[in-house]
Amino acid sequence: MTTDGSRLLALYEQMAVIRRTEQAAHDLFMSGLVKGTTHLAAGHEAIAVGASAALRDDDYVFATYRGHHHALARGATPEECLAELMSRATGLCKAKGGSMHLTKAAGNMLGSYAIVGAHLPMAVGAAWSARLRGTEQIAVAFFGDGATNIGAFHEALNLAAVWKLPVLFVCENNLYMEYTPIADVTAVANPAADRAPAYGIPGEVVDGNDVVVVQEAVARLVARARAGDGPSLLEAQTYRHFGHSRADPATYRPAEEVERWLKHDPLDLARGRLAELGVPAETVTAADERADNLVQAAVEAAKNAPAPDPREALTDVWADGGAAWRT
Repeated sequence: MTTDGSRLLALYEQMAVIRRTEQAAHDLFMSGLVKGTTHLAAGHEAIAVGASAALRDDDYVFATYRGHHHALARGATPEECLAELMSRATGLCKAKGGSMHLTKAAGNMLGSYAIVGAHLPMAVGAAWSARLRGTEQIAVAFFGDGATNIGAFHEALNLAAVWKLPVLFVCENNLYMEYTPIADVTAVANPAADRAPAYGIPGEVVDGNDVVVVQEAVARLVARARAGDGPSLLEAQTYRHFGHSRADPATYRPAEEVERWLKHDPLDLARGRLAELGVPAETVTAADERADNLVQAAVEAAKNAPAPDPREALTDVWADGGAAWRT
């Protein structure tokens, strides 16, 4: 898949919007306007944006509690996401999901899940349904490195391989499972990709901070799945710019490691590629300004949005939008 300057600029701007939305979420929490915990994905933008660029609109996406970037990449707006974090009625889930459960069903982003690894079997089920219906849709499960030591990871890979399902497993390996280095508790160097051969499926490791590399890898593996060749696994190496959650100062990470990864920023890498393609610096600056303006407007709109009506608390429980218990 060839990425020209105009297409890469669009991907860059999408990453810039996500980065600024994450920073806004952090700032709103620090000012007391976001309650509860929030797990920011600043630094992971290239994975969500690159992968989404290689998917069809009707493909399924499942993410973890660190999933703001996936919701945004699949069509959620900064205003919807920030309003959800601030428990506003205009939020993506009408203030019922919060940071850890962002869902954009209209974009087939079928949820962020707080239970580590729980959504991998769900992605397998979605892939099975697509195969059963003959739609050629793909299910993509994004998960962290820590999930590779969870039973559901192994169950999902095994069943997907046995049934040869159209599912892509994408590990966002940011080196830490909460506060513990994944390397300290895992016998193999690449916690996801090195396990794939045990289930007879391909496993690849890529630079998760390079949006072009991610897009090309996902496009190749998705084409393989659509052709009926079954599941595969992509391990995208990346690094979070914040701690595990907002309350985590991440002092357990070596300073030189942090410095090295911050110099490998997804936005900087994309800027470098844009320069190589001859895109003028002022054009990139204009994209940054548009991202700034969009997120600033989203912050103000979310702040001014109404609180949810308590009478709506039990709606949307059932597929018809109702609240009545069924037997």
